[in-house]
Amino acid sequence: MADNDIDPSIAALLDNAEEMTTSDSESPNYHFEPKLKDIPEAAPQKRSYADVDLSRTEFAPITKYFEDTPTKVFDDPAYYKTTLGGEGESAQRLHQLLVKYLNCTDKKDRTVYRQQMVNSYWEFLKSLAPKMVSSKTPQCKRFAMRYGVVLPSLFSPEQKDFFSRAIIQNDTGEPVLYMDEWMQEIAAGRISISATDEVAPNRAKTPGAEQQRIQQLKSKNSGKLQSTENLVNGKEHERATVEREVKDRLDQLCEHQPFYGLEPHTRPYDEMQKKLFLEIANRMRQLQKIDRELTQYLKEFQEAKEIESSLDAKAMDLPEETVGVGKEEIMTEMSSVRQMAKMTCGRQGNQFPVFTREFFHCFDKSTGFRENVLRELAWIESIDPEAYIRIHRGVKNRIVPYVLLLPTYGDTGFCWEPFDRYNRITSRGRIIVPMYPRDLRTACLTAVADLRWQVAKEKASFDWMTDGLTGHYYQYIDSKKMKGDVKQFFIDDYILWMTKESNGTQKLEKEVRAIFWRYIPFPQKLKDELKTRSMVYQELYQRDINRSMSDGY
Repeated sequence: MADNDIDPSIAALLDNAEEMTTSDSESPNYHFEPKLKDIPEAAPQKRSYADVDLSRTEFAPITKYFEDTPTKVFDDPAYYKTTLGGEGESAQRLHQLLVKYLNCTDKKDRTVYRQQMVNSYWEFLKSLAPKMVSSKTPQCKRFAMRYGVVLPSLFSPEQKDFFSRAIIQNDTGEPVLYMDEWMQEIAAGRISISATDEVAPNRAKTPGAEQQRIQQLKSKNSGKLQSTENLVNGKEHERATVEREVKDRLDQLCEHQPFYGLEPHTRPYDEMQKKLFLEIANRMRQLQKIDRELTQYLKEFQEAKEIESSLDAKAMDLPEETVGVGKEEIMTEMSSVRQMAKMTCGRQGNQFPVFTREFFHCFDKSTGFRENVLRELAWIESIDPEAYIRIHRGVKNRIVPYVLLLPTYGDTGFCWEPFDRYNRITSRGRIIVPMYPRDLRTACLTAVADLRWQVAKEKASFDWMTDGLTGHYYQYIDSKKMKGDVKQFFIDDYILWMTKESNGTQKLEKEVRAIFWRYIPFPQKLKDELKTRSMVYQELYQRDINRSMSDGY
């Protein structure tokens, strides 16, 4: 939308809305500051997003991207009034700036209003955030936070159509959340607030301090509980496999052919059966080792279960009013989310927070709706099977991170936390994906690449510059005397690895390709295909074989 191309209906609607919001402001309800105890809490979900199902091996296929019947929320003539109504001075300030911005024809003044609207809009969202926990919150207020849609007339007809048909509820079961859903989970206490570099205030005397402490202990114990149960399941499966092998060999050992001419006597063990003695002995020793390990894992699992029962009992004894989080924590999370939104855009990016066709240039399948993002995350996993893998005690656990979808015009996704600070074993990391990027796949790739880097770095700990993925890549950057952010170099190379090298197009340096081939391996089927297409990949394939035959693999 050009500066002079102002939709006449917008000015009329805003003038009408100004009267409506002005009349609302005369009512005490307009300046009502919501208290959490005054907001009816939504019905609890059957399963928390914090629960990680380690038995899942892949994303469920997306069979439906849009609803057949569009919602009528954006057709409501009172959408603008309802969205801003009851939100106090922040809504009035946003309305005044929006009127000035849309009716301004001077480019310089228009830029000033754009910049002023950024702070005003985020103050408005802070007013909305505590209300997201209530099931009675109007849908238009949720959409203002979810999509940045304050004024539906800023849609083009095509944009209005596919936003109206976007799937509202999360039926996928995956932890991919819009901003309103995220704040709902935060306010209800089902997801902990995002970690920051600031020192946490002393909450020893606050009413919810004990509840928070128990939740932290439960989160930490949950990781041990899930990981040990996974180890127990693995050992039980391994034991069952070896036992079947022992039974098969014993059955073979007990089969005796008749000795013709000396019936009813049978023949002694033949040479093949005599070899079974050693095989059975080896497997019996293997079963002894498995039993020792299983005994230890069961002991740890039992201890974790006892701790869980104890913490549950303590939580039951706490007063009900301590459940959830306070308004201070919600405001802290909103400050973190605002910082996340800035990071998706970058310093020189477009940080305008309100949805408008002037800046939105995505198509329906390239907009950062939940289903589209899940499609991209599944594509990434199909090429990088270990993208969401975290290894504990030699066991690979697939842990899909939280994905927060922010309605920004940024192009960069990133990882905010590789895992929860209280549960490094099975807690979900947190990645951020902008909803209105120039290329959704690239935005998702940058987020997963950042997650990959941070998880590998935390795993290597103090040796991150010498060990593993980060160590080998850092040494390569250092050997080339390259100046800049090592992680950003890695992210750029990861994108080439996923989009070009996976197709056999050689874009990476030889050393980087070798590092990625080993530490970010393609699926075996893709490796088998690539080795036939170039000597470069055939050589890397042979290195895999050589390492598998050596002790140091």
